[in-house]
Amino acid sequence: MTSEWAAQRLEEIQTLMERSTLYRRALAPTSTLTGCLGMAAGWLGWSLQIEYGPQFCLFWMLTSLVCLTLSSLMIRKQALVDREPFWSPPTRRVATAMAPALVCGAAMGFLATIRRDLPDSFYWGIPPLWMLFYGCALFSAGFFMPRGIKLFGAAFVLTGLVSLATAFQQAHEGGIDPRSQGHIVMGSTFGFLHFAYGIYLFLTEKDSLQAR
Repeated sequence: MTSEWAAQRLEEIQTLMERSTLYRRALAPTSTLTGCLGMAAGWLGWSLQIEYGPQFCLFWMLTSLVCLTLSSLMIRKQALVDREPFWSPPTRRVATAMAPALVCGAAMGFLATIRRDLPDSFYWGIPPLWMLFYGCALFSAGFFMPRGIKLFGAAFVLTGLVSLATAFQQAHEGGIDPRSQGHIVMGSTFGFLHFAYGIYLFLTEKDSLQAR
């Protein structure tokens, strides 16, 4: 470890701390938008009765892609307004921390979309596992961002564990196929949790600015 490398890491950490308010300002609208889209997608998928495993996964993979694209555009716009680089070294660190869990979740969803010979039990666990992977990604990002991100990620992990246990219990007892409830689960977690977190950030942004 050279002194130059250590100085660069220290500068990146300091920059991340200084931009904590900027991240909160960017996360508030993106979380709210993602929540609204997630709840709308949950209602749409349930209304259209998209219950076949591969179609269900494709529907939510496309929904996630739309949310990610719109959020990236909003964050880029915020960076331009604040005259900040969009793809800065600190941003790359956050993206690198989140990448492993997000890639695993996306790969699992892609596999479930293209395969037609997977057992039903595989699809029962898709929504809870997505929650677990996403929660782990948010928790990893929390080491470089405001503390609330860690708590937000932990909420997804806990919800994913409870949902996974419930899904397999229903399957074991021969109850309702969890896939028929999948859109409700996705809309009430990825949708409502994002929406609630976005509203929380909006309401506490003034206090955060005063603390600075």
